[in-house]
Amino acid sequence: MAEPNGTRTSQGKPQYQFNGINSHNSSREVSPLPRVGYTPGSQLPPHMAPQLPPNRAAMPALTQKISGLDISEPSTPSISPSKFGKSTTNTGVPEKAAFSEHSSPVVPNCLENVPLNDIGTYPGGQYFDNLVQAPVSQYDAQNRAFPASSSVKQTSSTSNLFPQAQASQSAQFSTSIQATSAYTQPAGVSSASQSVFPPRPTAQPPSSQMRPNYAAPTGLRNLPQRYPTPLQPQSVNAAQRPQQQFNTGPQVPTQRFNPQINYNLPPAMGQNQPPPANATNSGSRYPIAVGPQQPRHVGFLNQPNHPAQGVVQSGFSRIWGGENYDLLQIPNILPPAQVHPPNINLGQEQLNQANCSNEIFRCTVTKIPDSASLLQKSRLPLGLLIHPFKDLNYLPVIQCNVIVRCRACRTYINPFVHFVDAKRWKCNLCFRVNELPEEFQFDPVSKTYGDPTRRPEVKSSTIEYIAPAEYMLRPPQPAVYLFLLDVSRLAIESGYLEVLCHTLLEELQNIPGDARAQIGFIAYDSNLHFFSMAEGLNQPHEMTILDIDDVFLPTPDNLLVNLRDRRELLEDLLKLLPKRFANTFDENSALGAALQIAHKLMGPTGGRVTAFQAALPNVGPGAVTSREDPNQRSTAETLLLNPVNDFYKRLALECSGQQIAVDLFVVNSQYVDLATISGISRFSGGSVHHFPLFKSNRPLVVDMFQRELRRYLTRKIGFEAVMRVRCTRGLAMHTFHGNLFVRSTDLLSLPNINPDAGFGMQVSIDESLTDYQSVCFQAALLYTTSKGERRIRVHTLCLPIANTLHDVIHSADQQCIIGLLGKMAVDRSTQASLSDAREAFINAVVDVLSAYKLSLNIGTAGSGLLAPECLKLLPLYIAAILKHPAFRIGISTRLDDRVKAMIDMKAKPLPFLIQQIYPDLYPVHNLELQEVVMNSEEESVPLPPRLQLSARCLENKGAFLMDCGDQMIILVGPNVSKDFLNQALGVPDYSSISETMVEIPVLDNVPNKRLLQFITYLNDAKPYAVTLQVLRENSPSRGVFLEKLIEDRLENSLSYHEFLQHLKTQVK
Repeated sequence: MAEPNGTRTSQGKPQYQFNGINSHNSSREVSPLPRVGYTPGSQLPPHMAPQLPPNRAAMPALTQKISGLDISEPSTPSISPSKFGKSTTNTGVPEKAAFSEHSSPVVPNCLENVPLNDIGTYPGGQYFDNLVQAPVSQYDAQNRAFPASSSVKQTSSTSNLFPQAQASQSAQFSTSIQATSAYTQPAGVSSASQSVFPPRPTAQPPSSQMRPNYAAPTGLRNLPQRYPTPLQPQSVNAAQRPQQQFNTGPQVPTQRFNPQINYNLPPAMGQNQPPPANATNSGSRYPIAVGPQQPRHVGFLNQPNHPAQGVVQSGFSRIWGGENYDLLQIPNILPPAQVHPPNINLGQEQLNQANCSNEIFRCTVTKIPDSASLLQKSRLPLGLLIHPFKDLNYLPVIQCNVIVRCRACRTYINPFVHFVDAKRWKCNLCFRVNELPEEFQFDPVSKTYGDPTRRPEVKSSTIEYIAPAEYMLRPPQPAVYLFLLDVSRLAIESGYLEVLCHTLLEELQNIPGDARAQIGFIAYDSNLHFFSMAEGLNQPHEMTILDIDDVFLPTPDNLLVNLRDRRELLEDLLKLLPKRFANTFDENSALGAALQIAHKLMGPTGGRVTAFQAALPNVGPGAVTSREDPNQRSTAETLLLNPVNDFYKRLALECSGQQIAVDLFVVNSQYVDLATISGISRFSGGSVHHFPLFKSNRPLVVDMFQRELRRYLTRKIGFEAVMRVRCTRGLAMHTFHGNLFVRSTDLLSLPNINPDAGFGMQVSIDESLTDYQSVCFQAALLYTTSKGERRIRVHTLCLPIANTLHDVIHSADQQCIIGLLGKMAVDRSTQASLSDAREAFINAVVDVLSAYKLSLNIGTAGSGLLAPECLKLLPLYIAAILKHPAFRIGISTRLDDRVKAMIDMKAKPLPFLIQQIYPDLYPVHNLELQEVVMNSEEESVPLPPRLQLSARCLENKGAFLMDCGDQMIILVGPNVSKDFLNQALGVPDYSSISETMVEIPVLDNVPNKRLLQFITYLNDAKPYAVTLQVLRENSPSRGVFLEKLIEDRLENSLSYHEFLQHLKTQVK
């Protein structure tokens, strides 16, 4: 109850009813606004249309009808857990549309998984989803494809349009656009400038400007020549430029798709084109670079003002105040250093410093459009990503009698409010003028009165309050932990139980909590096994319940015991458990019954349930059967990505009402239907941890399990949490992403909150913001610490307003955009289909690049594929996410692995997602030649440049480290130097690198110290030190490394350069 706005009853406690759940006995934030029910799409304002994605066929929102109630995943309505029933069939999802008269059943095989639809609009502002590009049906003498009819775009029947009445219910994905050739001429640009084209070339460029051929290097010293750093754009005065540089030269022929080539084959040397004339890669097992075709006479394109940029492009860049990149001419677009978030400029350095950290709060744009129409023109998605409970090195904590808040909208005072005078302040969200309490005028640092601007609340955008009594409906409860252990035959054979008990014994004293903390254990197979640890017992007493269809507690006490008082009994239990079930032959697993009894046991206090599952839950409540067909893994059906029943979601909502969160640790060797059982975590504010093919004799997966489990047991935790996100009047939140339950329009129920949880939300512009100079977003997280203290953590983000299309596009945050699109794509995959989600990804990047091209008013001839600095990596990220396990097709991906990847995409913080989508690749075989940086201990650490994720960046004389976020992999080439093997890795020769090498030994030499320092430096940016695996180039496990080289052509997917060529044909 962060904001008490209810009416007091005669007993003195306000009563609230949320979705059929009585909130009288729980602490949660209360909405100051009346509860808003589910709004049908027909009643939504037209400004929400820009957030809707394109779709080839009409795909209404996937609605699960349960006992007469509609449950929509993107924006969950008010639900009464007691009214859940069996799911009914989705009748609103039509079958896939057959080929229309404007589409062709014959498409070149290179575009099997790339949609060919064009973009357009109808008067309602929605996409024409069926504007399909004319089929490629003819080829010229150079084998270049051209459409049979290139001048006519046809529209199909309205049956393929997005129903306007279901706009907001449909799977929101990409922004709607105005795909029109009309262009609004900016002020100050004459109409004559629109007809200026580059002059024809007049002479061959001098040889001094020839671009050298790329030669395959023989060592890391040649890396700069092999992978040149992209040239930075420069502005050069036309009077200073040599005359011949005004010629743009002949057009560089773009790579065309050849229908005679089997694009489903893996990349091979010389498959696309012959290697460069001076390429030498003798003895290399890796293919020569396969990049965009470039003739030998294109060196003159490397002009001083910008690579491959003509006079028209550079002229427009100067007009608009920014440079652009032709992505087709810059094969190595990835910067060598990490990509930093864009800066937010509020006009005053003091405000810039006070703004919320981008590690906590990020928006897809750093300048908010002043109207919905301007947002629609930019075709950028508008949304926020937040990491509210992130571990922070510095956090101001304030304890005061009165927390200053706006009387109207309940906003917490922050650095962006306006002080009318020393006793009044104006809210920066609703603009109400409020009285300032006298206590607030006292500065606790200087011990003086009179200047409220010196208070910590108005100096920092991230602050934490110790909540007074009025923010509680009941006293803070103790930290309660319950562990549910699968002891079926598959679970025991995996060996997880012994590893778990050993780790728990070591970390038992580090579990957060005060002297009241409680803990309990329940094991389950076909039965439920309880362990009583009553005072006076010499060893735990086991009780078994055989009836799992009607579960009950065998004893009311001593199943949850004090963590400190019963420490010896707990240690005895953890030592006995592996032996107790070592010889079990029970094939069944009653997960549903165990969760039901956990709900009964923890209902009075709330807390955290940790369930370890190793087999398919096949008996008792919530039992499921195997649905996976190994032969159909490459094309996952939407039905398999959704739960087979609503048992676990219904139980999760009941747990959420009692402030219970359930976390899953899945240690399976077979299919467990994670799509179904994960609902218990996703809707209760829990987390899902997956360790596929877990066996205790596999060092890598055991090490990964132990590291993640130790982090899980010892990290901070918040209980009884609720979070509300407010925004300036004129803006509105309309969709939330993450493991949560939406209790009202902006109130999120989070029974548990942890530092590794991230959330996303989409934003719409309801009213014109032209009168504003800035807008603000504020997230307030109310929670109970493990020590039993009620606190409120507040984050405030302020963003300036943009009133021009140029300012909006150049304020884009490409990493935040890909993070939000990934969350939206998961909804599209589960509500429509995986192919629709992939199509929406491509349409999103086509939309943005088309909007940017139209804003420059550059004709189609010779304009290339242009992108501004802030969006130059967006096509690369889109190409990478299409090969992510959550969305890839054509590759055999286990269904549980795909579901886990989708859960991570929805619920992980942005830095983790970026490394999962596009891992970092570094050369590590000669760190002594690299630049150094200082770590947190003021030590010099070598920092090699990042490399493109392509086989052309690998060589058999090197060793390369790939940082994937949750693990690191070092691939060692066969011809690497013996000094590196002996000194850095501590092995005598190449063949001595074993398949089980999961750590670098600590040796007394400089190369080893450098390598370990670099690995530690990378781990310092993570919540915990991740697993490391060392592989030989001929290792059977090398596929885990090579499949992440996403810039190369993989099975049934285009390479990055082929993807750019396809985008070029789509951008209009």
